Amino acid sequence: MSQTPSPSENRPTPFLPEGTRSEQTRGLEREGEQPSAPRKQRLAILLSGRGSNMVALVDSVQMGALRELAEVAVVFSNNPDAPGLATAAALGCQTASLAPAGRKRADYDAAVVQILREYELDYLVLAGYMRILSPVLVRAYAGRILNIHPADTHQHQGLHAYEWAFENKLPETKITVHLVDEGLDTGPVLAQRPVDLRGANTLSEVERRGLLVEHELYADTLVRLFRGQISPSTPASCPAAPPDNRQLTTEN
Repeated sequence: MSQTPSPSENRPTPFLPEGTRSEQTRGLEREGEQPSAPRKQRLAILLSGRGSNMVALVDSVQMGALRELAEVAVVFSNNPDAPGLATAAALGCQTASLAPAGRKRADYDAAVVQILREYELDYLVLAGYMRILSPVLVRAYAGRILNIHPADTHQHQGLHAYEWAFENKLPETKITVHLVDEGLDTGPVLAQRPVDLRGANTLSEVERRGLLVEHELYADTLVRLFRGQISPSTPASCPAAPPDNRQLTTEN
């Protein structure tokens, strides 16, 4: 196992619902005190490869819309050699890894849970994490694991979603952010955004267009979730963003 030092035991003030925060703020104002800021949500980002979605999320946490809402407590990988770990470290994130070789899936996930618990996490955010989670891990963070899937999960589950869209010559696909349950891409949908595939004549172009949407939608969904604007029972469908031909990424 490879792991950077665990975070300090000094934790910020617990997060309070909006109404409670308002009441607390009014009380502090009456006493002449300054109200404390709501606690940021502590995230673990899980990846297996290069981690372009991880980079987009870290950028949002450090400089964008998630800056006042979340912090990246750790970037974890099942692949100690994943390029995304070095990238995360260069961005100032703590990293940890554990290779699954020789372990049964449930045993491996139990070991992962033990590592992640050191970081006192609020949410796990899967960003190209190429493992099917066992019930051990799902139940440890039930309702607090998010995944981004490059298709409408009601139409295509599992791997090779961009290949599926390209081979079927779809004029449009959808990127889906959903909670993870014990099925394969079957969890409650939090948000979706369409990807225009008209004129996308190669698989790499399909992937490029899809990743542009992934990078925006994931952070936007977390913002809405942490602000209480969406829930699994009332998913938010976000409008399509205009294509940006300047970016040429092809991996998660």
